Amino acid sequence: MAVMQPTALLKGLAPAALAALLLAPAGTPGTFIDPAVAQAQKSPTPPAKAPRRAPRALIPDSAAERALLLDELYAHLATAASEETAQLTSQAIEHVWLKSGSDTVNLLMERALKAVNEKNLDLALKLLDGVVELAPDYAEGWNRRAYVLYTRNEFARSLGDLRRVLALDPNHFKALDGLGQVLRELEYKKAALQVYRRLLEVHPYMSGAKSAVDELAREVEGQGI
Repeated sequence: MAVMQPTALLKGLAPAALAALLLAPAGTPGTFIDPAVAQAQKSPTPPAKAPRRAPRALIPDSAAERALLLDELYAHLATAASEETAQLTSQAIEHVWLKSGSDTVNLLMERALKAVNEKNLDLALKLLDGVVELAPDYAEGWNRRAYVLYTRNEFARSLGDLRRVLALDPNHFKALDGLGQVLRELEYKKAALQVYRRLLEVHPYMSGAKSAVDELAREVEGQGI
């Protein structure tokens, strides 16, 4: 009998069950980019005999398979019927983001996150420099470094990293949120408005996005742009 691959196994699941299976207790998906540790949530409609906590083996090792899985999760997120469903799906997406496919990169990422949590931004930046050098196609490495640069008020460099994230993953809602924040800091309000509108297309329930759109729309219209 042929062994079913993880992506084939997950593909047939309902959105809430798919998200619940991918949520592992050790992940640390983020706010703008730097995450606060999130509690794994059980699906309200778990599949029969599903494990309460998903092994990370359910997330494919292959970058191509992870991309296919992300496509499906992003489709669920964009059409989520409720905030609860969107939150569960977005957490599952963040778990997929974290898997780099390299033990070395994973270790550097863990150390970088620890350094950020300890407010050691110089060390975090050095570690993340290593991540993006070793894995230039790993979007989350650029995303985490963008956060550190933003925290250090290096907005131009942060902007460059965020654009790199979105070139690799146009639906990366944390990078879109970060890009909107940086553009607002730099007073590029019209561009920020476009980014936040795009963010709402990807994640209709993203915290703060709707109010940002409303505020920026008023400001941009008031300037006659």
